[in-house]
Amino acid sequence: MKILAITNQKGGVGKTTTCVNLAASLAAFGSRVLLVDLDPQGNATTGSGIDKAKMKHTIYHVLIGDKTVAEVTQKTEKSNFDVLPANRDLAGAEVELVNEIGRETKLKVALAAIKDQYDYVLLDCPPALNLVTVNALTAAHAVMIPMQCEYYALEGLTDLVNTIKKVRTHLNPVLEIEGLLRTMFDNRNMLAQQVSAQLVSHFGDKVYSTLIPRNVRLAEAPSYGMPALIYDKSSKGAQAYLQLAEEILGREKAKQ
Repeated sequence: MKILAITNQKGGVGKTTTCVNLAASLAAFGSRVLLVDLDPQGNATTGSGIDKAKMKHTIYHVLIGDKTVAEVTQKTEKSNFDVLPANRDLAGAEVELVNEIGRETKLKVALAAIKDQYDYVLLDCPPALNLVTVNALTAAHAVMIPMQCEYYALEGLTDLVNTIKKVRTHLNPVLEIEGLLRTMFDNRNMLAQQVSAQLVSHFGDKVYSTLIPRNVRLAEAPSYGMPALIYDKSSKGAQAYLQLAEEILGREKAKQ
């Protein structure tokens, strides 16, 4: 089981879009996938077609030790992957965990119980460096960083890389950057091309060759509670995430 934290401290870079669409795409290739929503806004939950308002138990109850992952996991109707849902309750986890012993490893311990049931676990992290994000980075084997190719993106990236280094030193020695994903990419934009080139020159093959374009279908799909792959499989956005899944599976095969 590979645990991948999808994170960027900057908001609006396509983290949740990536989580939901990558989960659907990996599932389409036959992988057993669990998406863990770690954002109190619960966008990955609703984007997967699950009503967060009706959830009596969520990832919050797993983190505070009231429920197991298996007890809270929901099946998606159309997309063939499972979801560990979140809603506003999760905002309380910060306060409740702060005095707990082993507070940074709550998620890691909870996920260990299901390690034979999934091929991939995708962690949709909140756009902040808080205790929930630290739990995600402590539980993960690797980090995927979605980012827009714009002026401020590189600045935020430095902070994130430093955070990953700290977590590696103190909490999770195996944590590595799996890859950087260029999202909302507009080929006609000169700045986007320049930032993209800088990323590749600095991070080399850590940058996924797949580019996720700006795409109307990707933006519309969440309001219908489904990944773009189900909403409109032929759209450029859906096809890009299928390509990303293929690239990730190919990288895994090359490592074996």
